[in-house]
Amino acid sequence: MPPAAHAPAWLYAPGGRIRAGWRLLLYVLALFAGLVVATQLLYPLIAALLHALGVPLNAIWLDLADWLALGGVVIAHLLLLRWIDRRPWADVRLGRAALRPRALALGAVLGLAAIGLPSLALVGAHELRVLPSPPGSWLGAAGALLVKLAPAAMVEEMIFRGYPFLVLRESAGPAAALTVTSLLFGLAHLQNPGAGPVSIGMVVLAGYFLGAVLLVTNSLWAAFAAHLAWNWTLSAAVHAAVSGLPFPMPGYRTVDAGPDWLTGGAWGPEGGLAAGVGMLSALALLRWRGAAHFPTRGHAAAEERDDG
Repeated sequence: MPPAAHAPAWLYAPGGRIRAGWRLLLYVLALFAGLVVATQLLYPLIAALLHALGVPLNAIWLDLADWLALGGVVIAHLLLLRWIDRRPWADVRLGRAALRPRALALGAVLGLAAIGLPSLALVGAHELRVLPSPPGSWLGAAGALLVKLAPAAMVEEMIFRGYPFLVLRESAGPAAALTVTSLLFGLAHLQNPGAGPVSIGMVVLAGYFLGAVLLVTNSLWAAFAAHLAWNWTLSAAVHAAVSGLPFPMPGYRTVDAGPDWLTGGAWGPEGGLAAGVGMLSALALLRWRGAAHFPTRGHAAAEERDDG
């Protein structure tokens, strides 16, 4: 809905849309409200109901919270897109057109290779040590991890590279969108176990990597596939911690045997410079594959500006 003829310039841009800063503030408020409702209201109610029905909560406790959090993030996006921006869901690159098999495959392969190959190299160089762990079904554990990790990966992608990325890209250009969302992505992990300057720097670089996947494929689904493949490779294949969080797996476990700046230490292999090499290699491949989509000095001028 267009603003009135004498709408305040501090609120509306010349094109008639609410200015980017206010839209981002509204998004933060909607996101906070959605997460509070999902995790603080719905979660205890559903958990109590499942307990009354005799469903073992210890098997689904984390999964339930993450799926509800995803619902809260989706609602926040819908509120901003439909009520404030008056634009379709597809604009955050989560529409049907963005759900392309080739884009999903590219994201998944890049996510797997960017952390899998450096981890394999560290094992081969004896910087990571493989030790035995209690036996069990790898297939069952790997499948359960996929279900557990999927909603958390999509929550992070939507929070950082969904609506905020869209607004920043249109108002300030793709380079600013990449930089701001990647820095925020890193800051969001400061409280994780084992966080330090190098590991947080690697998370910021991961934000650039995932943002580049989004820009090149024009699909947030592809960025989600890269994110999920990265986390699953670390936990289900390498059997290492993911951002400082351990996921016990049967058969074997991978432990740090080298300097933390290289191997990531307690944070896991993604927190060391070896992972940085993997991400920079993936970024180079993305740059070669989709050069037209990468931000340059003149690229921002070609983007749609909504702040006038």
